[in-house]
Amino acid sequence: MPQYNRIKLEESWKTALSAEFEQPYMQQLSNFLREEKQQGKVIYPPGGLIFNALNLTPLPKVKVVILGQDPYHGPGQAHGLSFSVPVGIKVPPSLLNMYKELQRDLNIPIAQHGCLQSWAEQGVLLLNTTLTVVQSQAGSHAKAGWQRFTDHIIDCVSAQQEHVVFMLWGAHARSKAQRIDASKHLLLSSVHPSPLSAYRGFIGNGHFSQCNKFLQRTGQTPIDWRLPELSSEQTELPL
Repeated sequence: MPQYNRIKLEESWKTALSAEFEQPYMQQLSNFLREEKQQGKVIYPPGGLIFNALNLTPLPKVKVVILGQDPYHGPGQAHGLSFSVPVGIKVPPSLLNMYKELQRDLNIPIAQHGCLQSWAEQGVLLLNTTLTVVQSQAGSHAKAGWQRFTDHIIDCVSAQQEHVVFMLWGAHARSKAQRIDASKHLLLSSVHPSPLSAYRGFIGNGHFSQCNKFLQRTGQTPIDWRLPELSSEQTELPL
């Protein structure tokens, strides 16, 4: 990818992915994104947040991977973390169902916002398998080359880390299971938390408690799934 050295990327990921950035498909992807912008298309998330998941969760600190598919394609929603939206943006339906399962599974009250950054900072890699999208066009960049890149990210985590929990929700995420070494990692699979399928097996799957039990069993600190409360100033934002 041209100007690779200018890309803002956390050092451990920069080392792990440096060769990948030099591959022809990544140069083609860079050209594709540039052409999309030149055509006046609005691309989400903003350029500085495309690698937000990697920048917030260095490779050596990855303990959990939650795989999403596409970034959100509405204004202000996507900020580079799967399922997450910035504070002040309405909580999307799939994330609300995740909160409902957290409440059922671990008695955690439903959060008043949708920003999952605190999870990322604890070692939860919130990775979409496609990292960009055109405004109002779901799946518009699904075949642009990102999936080869994010497959390599999954491969790096599987090979270089020990005892990681992979949460694979929905057919697309479950299709990545073959890339993961199940002899040393925990794979938790279910239907997707979207309203179309959540009550066919996502609500009730117990993945959040299973994850923490596995982390404790392997000598790791469990994830605090409770999200920070908003300040009085933030609570005035429309949710």
